[in-house]
Amino acid sequence: MVDNVEKWPGSRKKSKRRLKKDDITIVDTDAAKKAVIATALGNTMEWFDFGIYSYLAVTIGKVFFSGVTGPLQIVYSFATFAVAFIVRPLGGMFFGMLGDKLGRKKILTITLVLMSLATLCIGLIPSYAKIGNLAPILLLLARLVQGFSAGGEYSGAMTFIAESSPDKKRGFLSSGLEVGTLVGYIAGSAVVTLLSFLLGPDKMLDWGWRIPFFIAAPIGLIGLYLRNNLEETPVFEAMNEEKNKENEKGLIKKVFVFHWPQLLKGMVLVLFFNVVDYMLLSYMPSYLNVVLGYEETKGLLLILIVMFIMIPIVLLMGYFSDRIGNKRIILGGLIGVILLSIPSFKMIESGSNLTVFLGLMILAILLATFEATMPSMLPSLFFTQVRYVALAITFNISVSLFGGTTPLVLAWLIKVTDNKMVPAYYIMAACLIGLVTMFFVKETTGKALRGSAPAVEEKHEIAEILENPHEAIWWKEEKVNIEEKMAESENENEK
Repeated sequence: MVDNVEKWPGSRKKSKRRLKKDDITIVDTDAAKKAVIATALGNTMEWFDFGIYSYLAVTIGKVFFSGVTGPLQIVYSFATFAVAFIVRPLGGMFFGMLGDKLGRKKILTITLVLMSLATLCIGLIPSYAKIGNLAPILLLLARLVQGFSAGGEYSGAMTFIAESSPDKKRGFLSSGLEVGTLVGYIAGSAVVTLLSFLLGPDKMLDWGWRIPFFIAAPIGLIGLYLRNNLEETPVFEAMNEEKNKENEKGLIKKVFVFHWPQLLKGMVLVLFFNVVDYMLLSYMPSYLNVVLGYEETKGLLLILIVMFIMIPIVLLMGYFSDRIGNKRIILGGLIGVILLSIPSFKMIESGSNLTVFLGLMILAILLATFEATMPSMLPSLFFTQVRYVALAITFNISVSLFGGTTPLVLAWLIKVTDNKMVPAYYIMAACLIGLVTMFFVKETTGKALRGSAPAVEEKHEIAEILENPHEAIWWKEEKVNIEEKMAESENENEK
């Protein structure tokens, strides 16, 4: 396939060439599934780290911030967690530019190695009692490395899967990425829960908390092996054949100047997705323990069961998104969060194990609507030439401002207001903003990615596309408008 969109109808060059059979990519389904597994495992590594940090937040506060007492320990613990998100946009821009120039596969391999090493290092840092203030400083440095590498990881993984999938199965295959997220959280929470049960609080505080961080090394090695055996995405290879090196200059500036509407939409999508995600998966264990007074092991076990049940729900939502549209799935989730958050938190506060579980499951099902659809919707916002870096900027700026700070903000707001319902109000506000924004987002389910020719699974689908080529390259007018604006800007600069 040749991603030569400038020669297609409606382009600025006005060529008479039409979409042909050879332009359409026939995707190897087995290779696409392999790409899902390899990228999801890297995502598992990232969220295994986030999971164990979140579930050990109280313990980490005691180990590294024993210089302060009471609730401030967990506030400082979550602050260290949140500070690492400051460098995510920098890592996203750095790895995103490299990913659009050198390829998706190479950069995803590098980010995985960095994340694994940083996570391993956290388990090796001595406590505050042994080295004083140097302990939290080293913890912060390790978290900064994690944040920098994670800035290029998730956006690259979304890009890789979306570009490796047939258009009509993009939703289902991309939802596998979030299965990696859940598996990482499940593995992290399971390890912490098991260790807490076997070792008890004293041994866990003394040395047991380090064990989960040591597990990062073998997970990273497995992911490294799988990613090294991947092929580059067909979309990137096609673009690379026709790439004009001049177009690489000032790439980030062009993203902000000419693609800012999509950047803003993407940031809002990431905002409500990650606020709900981090609230439920990262903050909820501490909320159950510190705010509601649940036994720590019981709270961890409840969240573990909820996440395990979420896996088939996410895949099911991904399957349906390919049939009814990811936009409809997301809108349903947004409305559900706005209407059901308060009842869900009332159930969580009840004290009854069954009622608490049902309240958590309501929130989990609503979160699953976002987890199943965002990995396919977000890459579809941007053109191939800027997809990695634009997606990295969009995702990481929004995550840094709103996602990673969610546990810290919620812990602080509850302390200031003494209101246990703050998390419900917070996610409702985020989803209300998202509901308004979604009406300005186009449905892209089953359609070619912006800047790419159609990708199909079977040969018989080619004839259907050639009968309606304008639907297949639905984005061409957007491409023309952006190219014209870029040309005008370059002419003005020359004058």
